[in-house]
Amino acid sequence: MLIYLQHYAAFQSGRVPSSTPTYVAGFKQWQTLGRQVMKGQSGYGILAPVTARFASRTPNSAESWRRLGRGERPQPGETTRTKLVGLRPAYVWDVTQTDGDPVPEPPAPTLLSGQAPLGLWEGLAAQVEAHGFTLKQVPDADAIGGANGITDFSTHEVCVRSDMDEAAQVKTLAHELGHVMLHSPEARSGDETATRDAVLHRGIAEVEAESVALMIGAAHGLDTSAYTIPYVSSWASSVPGSEPVEVIQSTAERVRTTAVRVLDQLDTAQVGNGDPPGLDRTATASRAAPERHQQQVAEPQVVGL
Repeated sequence: MLIYLQHYAAFQSGRVPSSTPTYVAGFKQWQTLGRQVMKGQSGYGILAPVTARFASRTPNSAESWRRLGRGERPQPGETTRTKLVGLRPAYVWDVTQTDGDPVPEPPAPTLLSGQAPLGLWEGLAAQVEAHGFTLKQVPDADAIGGANGITDFSTHEVCVRSDMDEAAQVKTLAHELGHVMLHSPEARSGDETATRDAVLHRGIAEVEAESVALMIGAAHGLDTSAYTIPYVSSWASSVPGSEPVEVIQSTAERVRTTAVRVLDQLDTAQVGNGDPPGLDRTATASRAAPERHQQQVAEPQVVGL
């Protein structure tokens, strides 16, 4: 919201051509993309996350994590994670405040087509309801703010648009179940730090929920990669202070554990353990794209895709 207000003030003063920000990035990040901040353009003040790397041999124990020093490598057998440790003043500029090379456009997620695996919708719906959420199907994206589905923690409702093919609907439902299990204020995953990180930045939450959907789909022979890979890439790239691959790696265990819990409760024909065949996990995120502005909130009440 802070960026929106500053951008609108810039629009009113005639410094930018549109009233709404689109892509924002730091001064040096724009330079890596072949663009320069134009003379006379003031940056938008934000509170940027300060992160540090931590390591642990027993990652499920919150007390076991130790902070790594600058340049320090983890010991053999240790798991590493980047965590938020503070905030600092920083500045970003909208793309309309820069000039130079065209902004690279990442591939857009493509809705799945075709039928859903037999019984998968019913099984996922039962789990959503077992967690105390009401499942609703809405006529189109306009009914839920342009999303394919949303999870509203304040009303305990999950909504999925019904004007998509069955495969897209069931993938969306799996995504929303991921939010219910991982990001609800009532959720207790055994890893409070990771839960807090997901709450602090929506990008982490979206990577987790969509990765859960990927594994559930893969276990039923449903290839979601045309939607999932661009979607995860975009959100992973939006987390400040972390490389996209680091974001994906840091969420992997929570994703796997959640997907296994879902799969274990499904009475459906499954063709695997959820590992998508041929997926190069290290290539699912772009390292050089600016982030599309997303509002970050401390306690999100509604999430969707």
